[in-house]
Order: sequence, then C-alpha cells, then structure tokens
Amino acid sequence: MLSPKKQKFLDFINSFTIVNDRPPTFIEIMKGLNFNSLGTVNWYIVELEKEGRIERIKGFNGKRALSVLESKIQNQLPLLGIVSAGSPIEVFEQTEYIDAPEAYCNKDNFMLRVEGDSMIDDGILNGDYIIAKKVQVAQPGDTVIASIDGEATLKRFYIGSNGIELHPRNNKYNIIHVNESDEFIIQGKLVAVIREY
Repeated sequence: MLSPKKQKFLDFINSFTIVNDRPPTFIEIMKGLNFNSLGTVNWYIVELEKEGRIERIKGFNGKRALSVLESKIQNQLPLLGIVSAGSPIEVFEQTEYIDAPEAYCNKDNFMLRVEGDSMIDDGILNGDYIIAKKVQVAQPGDTVIASIDGEATLKRFYIGSNGIELHPRNNKYNIIHVNESDEFIIQGKLVAVIREY
C-alpha cells in the first residue's frame, strides 16, 4: 500500500497521461503538484521506481519519459448492479468493471450504482457509485447493503427493541423493520462514495 503522498503523485502522472496522451515532464509534475523543487519530483520518481510502480522510458521526443506500470495497478472493481436508496429493489449481477481509486481496490470490495434519494442526508445521491466491502456482520450505525427477501437496499443498520432496523437518511422514508420471517442478509458495508460530474 502506497502512502497517500506517493499515491497522489502516481495519480497525477496517470491523469496527466490520460488527458494529454503523453506522460508529464518533471517541470509539469512540479507545477501540477505545487512542489518547490525538481529535486522533490526526482525523489518521488526514484522511490516509486524502487517499488516497481513506474519506470523511465525514452519518450516521443527522445527525452526520458515516465511510464506507470499498469500491471502493478489494480484500479478497477466489479460493478454488481444497482442498489436502492429508497424502497428495496432487486440487485443484479454484471461482469462490468469500473475504475476506482487504487486504495479501495481489493478482492473484498465491489461497486454498486445508487438509485433513489433515501440516503441524501449522508451525502449519498441518486446516480452515485458506492464502494462496499463484503461483510456479513455489521455494527450499529454502519451503512450497509442489505438484502431483504432477495431485494437489496442501502441503509443505516441498527438493532432496536424489536430487532433489526434499517434507517434511511431522508425523513420522507420510513424505517424498515426486519421481521423474523424475512430472509435478511448483510451483503456489504459502505466504504466510499464516488460521484461523476
């Protein structure tokens, strides 16, 4: 796992390369990341080379250029369908993969697209993508993806006097009370929200 500063450095090189169809120069990195010297840029390059994350190659103009070693980067997660932030709806399996920050990319995580507005007070909006960790047990207050009789919903998990409660974060919606007869499964716990503008 890279430090946040090294990850930011690597992310900048990646983003710049995608937008400009070429890797950035040391000066562009220095300006883009508000470094005070080229020596700082060089230190990051050397450290990330040691860790096998980047390499220096001959660029299009004959000068040395940077290449991020994509094989070392696991920056996609499976998109497993849609989760309701409203009334529960069916979750469906897909094989599509979506780009995600590397820090969240591990085998226990997955993504879902949010449909509905029941979690808006937690800053989770209709159309957002969420990253969740596969778990089967939750702590009170956790935001979970729960399946009730085969339908998935995104809610805050609590244990009330009458059993499990799933709380929306929008007062237009009612608390869902899970009955003993319900087939209830916790499928995951929210770890991040991604929004496209």
